[in-house]
Amino acid sequence: MVGLNFQHFIGSTGEFFLPEIMGAGGALVDYDRDGDLDVYLLQSVVLDRSKSLESARFPPPRQHWPGNRLFRNELVPEGDLSFTDVTDTAGVGHQGYGQGAAVGDFDNDGDADIYVTNFGSNVLYRNNSDGTFTDITGLAGVDDPRWSAGAAFVDYDRDGALDLFVANYVDFTIRNNKVCYDPTGGRDYCNPAVYGSVPDKLFHNEGTGRFVDVSAKAGIDTAFGNGLGVVCADFDSDAWIDIFVANDGNPNQLWRNKGDGTFEDVALMAGVAYNGDGLAESSMGVTAGDFDRDGDEDLFVSHLAFETSTLYVNHGSGLFHDATNQTILGGASGTYTGFGTAFFDYDNDGRLDLFVANGAVTNIASLRGSPYPFRQRNQLFRGLGLGQFEEISARAGPALGLSEVSRGAAFGDVDLDGDVDILVANNNGPVRLLLNEVGSSGHSLRVRLEGAESNREGIGARVAVFHSGQAPLWNRVHRDGSYFSASDATLHIEISGDAALQGIGVVWPNGKREIWRDIAPGKMTLREGTGGQWEVDP
Repeated sequence: MVGLNFQHFIGSTGEFFLPEIMGAGGALVDYDRDGDLDVYLLQSVVLDRSKSLESARFPPPRQHWPGNRLFRNELVPEGDLSFTDVTDTAGVGHQGYGQGAAVGDFDNDGDADIYVTNFGSNVLYRNNSDGTFTDITGLAGVDDPRWSAGAAFVDYDRDGALDLFVANYVDFTIRNNKVCYDPTGGRDYCNPAVYGSVPDKLFHNEGTGRFVDVSAKAGIDTAFGNGLGVVCADFDSDAWIDIFVANDGNPNQLWRNKGDGTFEDVALMAGVAYNGDGLAESSMGVTAGDFDRDGDEDLFVSHLAFETSTLYVNHGSGLFHDATNQTILGGASGTYTGFGTAFFDYDNDGRLDLFVANGAVTNIASLRGSPYPFRQRNQLFRGLGLGQFEEISARAGPALGLSEVSRGAAFGDVDLDGDVDILVANNNGPVRLLLNEVGSSGHSLRVRLEGAESNREGIGARVAVFHSGQAPLWNRVHRDGSYFSASDATLHIEISGDAALQGIGVVWPNGKREIWRDIAPGKMTLREGTGGQWEVDP
């Protein structure tokens, strides 16, 4: 309908290779800086090189195969939402077993670069600012030939250059593929526990176009699991960005940034290594946000069916408790396997809502006999305030009624109508663009940051919106989280219609604080160094 002609291909030849069921993701990124969001999608190949393409259980798509695809949004300047495949021109059509994408302006030149994770070697594409990209993986030193999953650009040392964290999954190879079965004796995908875990990677940006592997120096290799989702935020309010890793079947990690270039895994003491029952879960997707509006970053992690998703509430100093059973999120997620997820205000009412992309990884009994028995519908939860949610999937439109095998999810205002849309990447299925029809209320803020001493997009900054009669609304500038996907860095913040906007404060990634007091609702860019001194809240 809008030109996003993309069908994900898993390359299955009947051997049930584990990577087939795990991907893939995508990204919303304004790569050409024309003001609208473009779409980047990950594709796969036949893993068994001894098998021909014709032996695939599910035929590849007729169009746009093989390789990853980049679709340019023509909304600006054409005026109508439509997409054009510009992969070949842009030079980003890597042909590998794609998993996820991370987006960040690592060279601070004003345009977004793309890092692609694969089962196999990864790829870093530098944006050339002319509509094309260059593969600089070898030059930059950021490859990892293992099975990489989630990744995130993060300025962990506050030097103004985005570093790169890469979560690795399991020690799976084609040669060590295990044979596993479902309860009826039929072939099925294995639990990742049958394979060993591998360490994650942290690459330090030297500011010269090159990165250095500092995983050992930083202490990142002291603990590891089956890493999937990654989210970076200042969870303990000490002005240093921490890193949370969702581990599938292993204890999660919360890497506390010690401010000296090293990290310490504090997940156990912080209460996020396990759920409230003391169990490690099949953590996959993750999102962080101040859903209870108390000024700190809470965590939501999606899991396997019959485990329930987990909501970790932050007490303000990086200590959490499992509050899943105090909301409907536990019961509502019990029969679903969740992947891509995010806290976002879908209805522009000032409260954070929650989306979860679902799709099974082992045969669903009720679908047994169908060609791909892993389909589930996605879920949307409306925030009610006071830490409570209601599921509104059934009344949120036909897009939420689809039953597919969803994985990655990216968030941003694709049609520029003032609300947040969702890009859903389906495993072995078509991409879906879920357009939000709520529209702008006229009281919303669309805030972008432009760093000077900080990284160009202000990734990691915390933004406080002050409005009369209410506590400040805190938001974090980020692209990370969800599952194998990268979202837009624009903040969408709704203020009450009867509240007077008093100012916007920014805590930049380097710890400096600025405030802008003469602000009106609408779209704005806040440039580091142009605000006032922020010592007292309005």
